[in-house]
Amino acid sequence: MLRKQVCSNSELSFLMEAHDGLSAAIAERAGFKGLWASRLSIACSLGYGDANEASWSRLVGIVERIVGSTELPVLVDGDGGFCNFDNARFRARKLCQRGAAGVALEDSYFPTMNSFVGERHRLADIDEFSGRLRAVKDTVADDLVLVARVEALTTGHGVDEAVLRAHAYAEAGADAIFIRSLKSTAEEILSFSSAWQNRSPVIIVPTKYCRTPLSTYRNARISAVIWANHSMLAAMAAMQQFCGRVITEGTNSNIAVFDELFELLMYDELARAEACNLPLAGLER
Repeated sequence: MLRKQVCSNSELSFLMEAHDGLSAAIAERAGFKGLWASRLSIACSLGYGDANEASWSRLVGIVERIVGSTELPVLVDGDGGFCNFDNARFRARKLCQRGAAGVALEDSYFPTMNSFVGERHRLADIDEFSGRLRAVKDTVADDLVLVARVEALTTGHGVDEAVLRAHAYAEAGADAIFIRSLKSTAEEILSFSSAWQNRSPVIIVPTKYCRTPLSTYRNARISAVIWANHSMLAAMAAMQQFCGRVITEGTNSNIAVFDELFELLMYDELARAEACNLPLAGLER
């Protein structure tokens, strides 16, 4: 399912960020066909910064809950693969075992810092990072969609460097290229897409240039758009507004009710299972 969504130029697909089982279930109910397990959002939901502060085992456990909460395929933000080819292939194998459908590795220098924070961001060596990709591809083959995330634009290296790296990563086995830009317009992304000429599928995250019409991406034959941290940010905004109203107005209106929560998480199935598997006689004793 994920390969069909992110590895095809015939239709623009959308993946929504999920940082826990509840946000995953909400995205599925809304109609999304795929999920993005965001490193930043997961770390923030745990109270950590997006700077490799949360342990890998903790992140994998949350990915498992996201996978188990819906029927949707999950593309996991795999950071840079954690230093080298051996760590990259080990973690890809673990993600496969936990049910992930794909992993995106970025060509940043470990330890990574979120690209929106600070200016001291280094890129990994092309050949070394290509080795990480080959190691992952050799390990999980067709069981995991492998996405190479190119950070050349976010670090100011320009479109030519981004295309050079994308070529190397595609040759190393990446199924799709994930290109990011920090500009407020999609100009850099469209320039890359034009130069890349759809040699392999392209994935984008319009965090900064979110006002660009979706038709622009379709015309550029972009394969998939990831709403990378938006569910977490929406939840944060809603909680801030609610907490502010309680303090200033003493009201708790405009929130979901328990029936909605129970219905979303299928409490009715739990009740039916209880009726079938827990005899009333056992309760009386």
